[in-house]
Amino acid sequence: MQTSVCAYIGLGSNLQNPAEQIQSARVAIAALSGIEERGFSSLYHSAPMGPQDQPDYVNAVMAVATDLSPIDLLHALQTIENNSGRVRAERWGARTLDLDIVLYGDEVINLPDLIVPHIGLTERAFVLYPLYEIAPQLIIPNKGKLVDLLDNCPLAGLTRLA
Repeated sequence: MQTSVCAYIGLGSNLQNPAEQIQSARVAIAALSGIEERGFSSLYHSAPMGPQDQPDYVNAVMAVATDLSPIDLLHALQTIENNSGRVRAERWGARTLDLDIVLYGDEVINLPDLIVPHIGLTERAFVLYPLYEIAPQLIIPNKGKLVDLLDNCPLAGLTRLA
């Protein structure tokens, strides 16, 4: 791999055996050309954001080294989502798989299809706690130390599964 960037990917699912969806996505991401897995958090159980009339989620965070551009990585992740049966019908609706670029090196990206650091990152325990598990010393661009962000983000029903 040439010049690589450390990126963090949030994984979430609440349909069709969520834990299995997450593990399958992990394998698919690691198999991408230009990707090398560097870490994977435990699985976490969390309540859904938005509409509450849907199953709870299973979440994790994956660290990768990549030489893909942020947009190429986004498109590769969207292909994996689509291959899992992801339907984009309702914002914050139930989904077989949700893959988000949480961080891409120390870059701040503000494009119509991609915002990094991921929007809402600082309020999402289901991203911050798994991220802390695999990168406790991380500094989030324009946000500060990850450990300090945890102080303002209660667990709110987040449970580590495995």
